[in-house]
Amino acid sequence: MRGNIMTKIKTFRRLMSTGLLSLAILPVAVHAGSVVDPLVAAVGPESRVPIAIQNLRWAMLDSNVNTLTFRSMDQLFTTRYVARSGPISPLIHEDRPLDFSYQFEGVSYQPEQFLDRTFTNGLLIMKDDKIVYENYRNNTSQDTHFMAWSMTKSLVSILVGIALEEGRIKSLDEDITLYLPELSKGAYKGVTIRQVLSMSSGVKYEERYDFANPGTAARNHILALVKNVARFVEPAKTIERLHEPGTVQEYKTIDTAVLGLLLERVSGGSNVSNYMAQHLWEPLGAQADGFFIMDGEPGVGREFTGAGYSATMRDFARVGSMMLNNGRINGKQIVSPEWVKMSTEPFLKEDPKLGGYGYQWWTMPNTTAYSAIGLQGQYIYVDPDTRTVIVKLSYFPQAEMDIAEQETMAFFSAVSAWNPKK
Repeated sequence: MRGNIMTKIKTFRRLMSTGLLSLAILPVAVHAGSVVDPLVAAVGPESRVPIAIQNLRWAMLDSNVNTLTFRSMDQLFTTRYVARSGPISPLIHEDRPLDFSYQFEGVSYQPEQFLDRTFTNGLLIMKDDKIVYENYRNNTSQDTHFMAWSMTKSLVSILVGIALEEGRIKSLDEDITLYLPELSKGAYKGVTIRQVLSMSSGVKYEERYDFANPGTAARNHILALVKNVARFVEPAKTIERLHEPGTVQEYKTIDTAVLGLLLERVSGGSNVSNYMAQHLWEPLGAQADGFFIMDGEPGVGREFTGAGYSATMRDFARVGSMMLNNGRINGKQIVSPEWVKMSTEPFLKEDPKLGGYGYQWWTMPNTTAYSAIGLQGQYIYVDPDTRTVIVKLSYFPQAEMDIAEQETMAFFSAVSAWNPKK
């Protein structure tokens, strides 16, 4: 029943919720002049997006610009805001010196070394719902909106849990095409909402971005996000089947795009941003609006629910605190304790060294800890056993993603074990 998840999970983790780009195959640098990069131009129709913006979107993951682009998505994309309102949930500060060390590859390091070694824009540590450390770097601040990348998937999971509790979704074991009949001609027919949540839909969508020889995923990235000429979810209508649903977990951003379409459909004529504002962002007590980047053409595109949300570091910490407290924050129950538990447990058997995957959350091996993880080093890490929440917002170079992730996890383990001195 587990299929090949154990043989693929290392790659699965290395891709790290990319939703956008493989570690092994990187886009080439664009050339000078008002000409669209040839790899972009070769895919699909011409775009009305200005050439300079297309080229910058194409290069936005590059290590010489990503410390800036990862906090400037509203300058690169059409956006839709998730409005905050009402009282802001207070965050209590009890600053403590980071008086511990961590081990990586047989060498002991101090926490201050970790910041530069792992390309950190922002780091926030909470112990028992109190902020004990908060640091903004590279001209960022508490007002900076950082790109979540595929941490967005974990937020979508929370919204699905809320929609289930509201009765907008009747059961996770329903065929998702009962809600989305336009997907009935493709391989999503007969796939349950639960199977889509757990990335075990079985649809044929390899999360591989060979831009020189673009397959479905690479074409989708270019058409929906770089050129804005198609919706990211569009391939789901005709996609083929690769595995029996529920038997093999394979990371696919298209699955989360389908969940976003589901949320849009059950929102009562609204959209994902408004639903999220009403049911998550406002009751969370967020301090600032968040925003989604939009896929597709203006007026046609929708929220890129696979990896497109931006928010402040403190508001990501509020999400972590809410999850740590079984779906509750500042006296408000946002999502049920049952959903928090179910969504953060491995759906199939967890690898004892690498961990596993639940409902859009990564699970950590041999512990109850779990994490939202986004491309090139974005994390909301929650360890219920030690009452620890860590938010790390990074700008990993693509060529160093694997080693930076490994060191980050070593640091997180040390933080979880750390007992701050008063």
